[in-house]
Amino acid sequence: MAKKLYVGGLPYSTTEDELKDYFSAAGAVESAVIIMDRMTGRSKGFGFVEMSNDDEAQKAIEMFHEKEFGGRTLTVNEARPLEERPKKSFND
Repeated sequence: MAKKLYVGGLPYSTTEDELKDYFSAAGAVESAVIIMDRMTGRSKGFGFVEMSNDDEAQKAIEMFHEKEFGGRTLTVNEARPLEERPKKSFND
């Protein structure tokens, strides 16, 4: 089963293809997504990589966590499930 990893500290110029290629050194990459700011369209400096299995995900964490990539230090760990956010009220 695929395992999703959080990748923080990405250079803002990193593309999804570059991220996928970099993580492929640890195993098969199912997907790589860089989170973009809705207002500016620029990278927020973090993303998610989905590895094909738990062993490859663990290998990626060991290989890339706190390593330099494009002049910045990466943070790589298992992604946490998305939490429900409270709805914003404009009447408060």
